[in-house]
Amino acid sequence: MKTSDAILISSVPNIIYFTNYSGFSETEREAFILITTNKNYLITDSRYSEALKKHTSGFEIINSGAINFISNAKDFFHINKIYTLAIEEDNITLAESKLLKKSVKIVPTFFFQKRIIKTPQEIENIKKACKIGDMAFNFILAKLKTGITEKEISDELIGFFKLKNADLSFKPIVAFGPHSSIPHHENSDTKLKKDQIVLLDFGVKVNNYCSDMTRTVFFGEAPEEFKKIHKTVLNAQQKTIKNIKPNMKLSEIDKTARDYILSQNFPNIIHAVGHGVGIEVHEAPSVSPSSKDIVKNGMVFSIEPGIYVPGYGGVRIEDLVLIKNGNVELISHAKREIIEIHD
Repeated sequence: MKTSDAILISSVPNIIYFTNYSGFSETEREAFILITTNKNYLITDSRYSEALKKHTSGFEIINSGAINFISNAKDFFHINKIYTLAIEEDNITLAESKLLKKSVKIVPTFFFQKRIIKTPQEIENIKKACKIGDMAFNFILAKLKTGITEKEISDELIGFFKLKNADLSFKPIVAFGPHSSIPHHENSDTKLKKDQIVLLDFGVKVNNYCSDMTRTVFFGEAPEEFKKIHKTVLNAQQKTIKNIKPNMKLSEIDKTARDYILSQNFPNIIHAVGHGVGIEVHEAPSVSPSSKDIVKNGMVFSIEPGIYVPGYGGVRIEDLVLIKNGNVELISHAKREIIEIHD
């Protein structure tokens, strides 16, 4: 049953997915895609015309400006017999929806679920990004020296990615000592000292597709407390990955890791055990207690259990897995076992 006469695509990640063009701003409304029964339109402004002609196909480009178009769309919708328009309700602003309602009836659409299942080309791009991530981990270990700051290690990683012609998936997280108990720690001028935890979380983009990996190492000789925490997190990750089966609920994947860590008398994981990775470094599906998704071929998602002890530090180990032919394939490969770095 048809629920709309056309679909308006507004979020930049979904525009990238359909056009393979990533030049639009994430913070400004510079483009829409309008998919109708007869034709697909890319609505933007003349600043992008030349680039779009080179990078996209299958769209008629309208250089009216995105906001100007929806402000004056009544005649366009009438001529093209568009009376009901599906929108990304979690992306369209209230002001934009008010403009659209003057011209058409709007309804929500959930086509973004299409991105959950990756094509062979998407998977290849993610694998290439993961390979650079693996190389970056080996590179950065040699940079860990007494007195270097979190920001300097982050800058070293960014410099390495540039040399590999890769963009950032997100700003690297570098956390020394007690800072490692904060999952999304903001890099600081804190200097590395002997006998400290070092948590490294980073990713890159290749052809618009992301990688995401976390490793936790010890700068000095690792004490038994750290070894126990690290071993528990690694065991939780390995047991969870081994337990993944076709048609399994992703909430059950989360529960496997969570229950194991609790069984070892450590605190509950304070974040989801995983998330989808693709054009966005955090996208559907969610590997969380509330997830409604089930394991399907073509999914790529992270498995990243963690233990965080405020005032002491934390350990997180994160890798991406691909579901292929009913099996689980690890697509990030940097060493996961305990690494001790000596100055």
